[in-house]
Amino acid sequence: MAATPSPSPSPSPSPAPGSAASAPSVLGLAPVMPVVVIDDAADAVPLARALVAGGLPAIEVTLRTPAAPAAIRAIADAVPDAVVGAGTVITPAQVTEAVTAGARFLVSPGWTDTLLDAMRASGVPFLPGVSTTSEVVALLERGVREMKFFPAQAAGGTAYLRSLAGPLPQARFCPTGGIGAANAPEYLALPNVGCVGGTWMLPGDAVASGDWSRIEALAREAAGLGRPRG
Repeated sequence: MAATPSPSPSPSPSPAPGSAASAPSVLGLAPVMPVVVIDDAADAVPLARALVAGGLPAIEVTLRTPAAPAAIRAIADAVPDAVVGAGTVITPAQVTEAVTAGARFLVSPGWTDTLLDAMRASGVPFLPGVSTTSEVVALLERGVREMKFFPAQAAGGTAYLRSLAGPLPQARFCPTGGIGAANAPEYLALPNVGCVGGTWMLPGDAVASGDWSRIEALAREAAGLGRPRG
């Protein structure tokens, strides 16, 4: 399994042959993983600093915009306390692009064996996406225990994840999709959930206006959601 990532700029070593890199430490860095869409790379560093200051060091920058690789590189270079990763990774080429830019972990909305092999070979932790029991079992068969559950609400929400905890207790999830401040605590109370992904601490008007103090405050509220669990 890949080495535990921590909020430092040193790269993670490659996994041992035959092992599956996954992201247990990313799941445990904070109860909430911000899912960030960046249109202007100039926003990346102040946005990341606000999230880290608010207590959310694991930041998923989605590869949905042309600015994403530059944003990942900027955060990796300028915000050492951030653990920046790449989301919406769906091709082996994007795996290479993201890791080259400085991504410390990878997140995909789904997976194929080709994509899984590329993420495994990258040497950084990864969270492949699942939405069915068969997909979870297939990943467990391949040695992967930490996964993204997406789209969480549409795929069955907390009731579905709760039903998986009995027969598949070794699987742990980062549910993403349809999660906000109101329902995040219900997800975080589940034994098989390590963190949740969301965007509610990143309101579009705050990003557009550069209101980083507001984002920091929302991040701090989000970071506090998991504290009652100890």
